Amino acid sequence: MLVATPGQIQQYTERGWWGQDKLIDLFLRNVRANPDAIALVDPANRSEFTNGAFTRLTYADLLTAVDRLASGLLVDGIGKDDIVMVQLPNIVELVEVYLAVSRIGAIISPVPVQYRTHELRQVIGITQPKGFITTTNFMNTNYVEMLQTLLPDFPGIQTVIALGDSLPEGIVSFTERLSQPHDAAALEAYIAANPVDANEAFTICWTSGTEAEPKGVPRSHNHWITIAAATVDAAQLAQGCTVLNPFPLINMSAIGGMLVPWLMTGGKMVMHQPLNLPVFLQQMGQEKVNYTVAPPVLMNLLLLKPALLENADLSSVTCIGSGSAPLTPWMTTQWKEKYEIDVLNFFGSNEGTSFVAAPVDIADPAERARFFPRYGVPGHKWSLRFADGISTKLIDPITHEVITEPGIPGEMVIKSPAVFNGYYDRPDMTEKAFDRDGYFYTGDLFAIDGESELNRYRFVGRLKDIIIRAGMKIAPEELENLLTEFPKVAEVSVLGVPDRRIGEEQVFVVVVPKPDMQLTLSELVDFLKTKDIAAYKMPKKLVTVAALPRNPVGKVLKRVLKEKIQAALAEPHIIHEHEEMALPV
Repeated sequence: MLVATPGQIQQYTERGWWGQDKLIDLFLRNVRANPDAIALVDPANRSEFTNGAFTRLTYADLLTAVDRLASGLLVDGIGKDDIVMVQLPNIVELVEVYLAVSRIGAIISPVPVQYRTHELRQVIGITQPKGFITTTNFMNTNYVEMLQTLLPDFPGIQTVIALGDSLPEGIVSFTERLSQPHDAAALEAYIAANPVDANEAFTICWTSGTEAEPKGVPRSHNHWITIAAATVDAAQLAQGCTVLNPFPLINMSAIGGMLVPWLMTGGKMVMHQPLNLPVFLQQMGQEKVNYTVAPPVLMNLLLLKPALLENADLSSVTCIGSGSAPLTPWMTTQWKEKYEIDVLNFFGSNEGTSFVAAPVDIADPAERARFFPRYGVPGHKWSLRFADGISTKLIDPITHEVITEPGIPGEMVIKSPAVFNGYYDRPDMTEKAFDRDGYFYTGDLFAIDGESELNRYRFVGRLKDIIIRAGMKIAPEELENLLTEFPKVAEVSVLGVPDRRIGEEQVFVVVVPKPDMQLTLSELVDFLKTKDIAAYKMPKKLVTVAALPRNPVGKVLKRVLKEKIQAALAEPHIIHEHEEMALPV
């Protein structure tokens, strides 16, 4: 399934941005170059959150596992262009699935382990996968049992492969697949007869944006390699380096920021899941990690509680990538001054939008927290190869005129060889996502900055109402649609309100109760649990009001609600000590 136009393929290939390499090609080169080198390492605490033993694999070991899994998928009738959905934590088997799927030209659609039947029903319905790979245990939840409740409604799922013992009838054992020899000649014959183009889809990842339904984002091998080059250059990753991946291997930050850079540099990738700070710091020293990523809230916490780092060995770490929320100049400066570690400031999305403030272009750590290079504008030159392929502009959200003056917020629109071509099977959403010249509307507000040169972008905020919590995106509309079904709710508005104590947004539910009715946050949470939604979407605060503020055409003024809630946040006794409050509006 090609995910690029002939014009794009010609243009980006001629300019050297796109080539013929698939991700499996990068891996096979590493196998040939260093078969006995350690390639992949499990989380040190694997036994605490899922089944299976801690594993450390060489490149040769990993190839054997990949080929056995790939051969098994072919036996199951899954091949080129078929979709394989996978729901696994960050363990070595998840990487094996990525590589096995690439081996046979299939398409992988990874979903968060936080998804429950509500979200799974949506994404399965959109993609209609032929195969599903999961586990009987993650944090004491049986994902096979959860999936089985959905299988009668999705007969297109021909094969379910799972980790774990005592599997139900009809479920294929992942472990047995890897223990059985495969027909190498048959595998190679299939690959030769079914060539894969680097511009064909390799992944379909998921983003909710502001829509109530998730949107599938198909990306090709070339898309991923292009975006990963930005990380390799920005972090100055050397061949054979060691990277530590604590982000779920399901989207841009982990695939483009960890998996593909690992394949490009041929070193060692250490997996981590879920975030366990003592284990994370232990892995840094034991595995001699050169590069990792961490959300700003964690980077701040480590500085505020230096005792946590007293016994940590960070001597091998040269830089740490961060993003998903604004960075503070204090944080980036302190990491450099105290630990000689540069913090890279990343801004990105599953669709392929990407900026990175790296020392090679913005040397001052404080400046890196505040600004991004103004990529893709004539007259400004940057060090990263990635920057030369981007074209950007700021658009007035109302008039759609191009903004060229400093300090005026505008929506960032972008075109590059890393940007996707459209949402899976949603031409309606795709049409709204791009302008007539092929620029992608990011929904993010930036302003031109940078003193006299005006060579930087400053992030201002989000044009859309999306809530980001623990790095995961939450669509308020989805929760609003569900909560309108609750018998005591007359009107409801869901919004994210920044909480400075934790450095990210909290999910607030603002409710107009039905007459003579009272409700509690626990009631709403219990109701949402019956919908089996992901836990990270659960609201943390309930605000009751007599009426929602609206504009003349009836749209809820969320800005007004946020202002009033933030004013209440200034009174700690009102809201910090209680999960519920009444608010005059």
